[in-house]
Amino acid sequence: MIANTPKPPYYAVIFSSVNTENLAEYSETADRMVELALEQEGFLGIESARNELGITVSYWKDLDSIRKWKKHAEHAIAQERGRKEWYELYKTRIAKVERDYGYEKT
Repeated sequence: MIANTPKPPYYAVIFSSVNTENLAEYSETADRMVELALEQEGFLGIESARNELGITVSYWKDLDSIRKWKKHAEHAIAQERGRKEWYELYKTRIAKVERDYGYEKT
């Protein structure tokens, strides 16, 4: 599903990852992180796709909202588990969205 974001500017956190073979509890934790993100002030939406490379883009109102999310206690625990158990490698990028446009067949 494509996130319904507001008119720019806003921010995107782009998380690209390659998983390890050990994915015990990964899906449950990922689902919980989405539930938790939905409760955070400044959260605007999320999009995710996974094959060999996983890419998740979360959208945020401002940089302060992103900082608070990164420091959220339960999110911090999930990040640590990701480094220890689930990710072979990952990269996080933060970008300011200055323009967006799209198409929808009606």
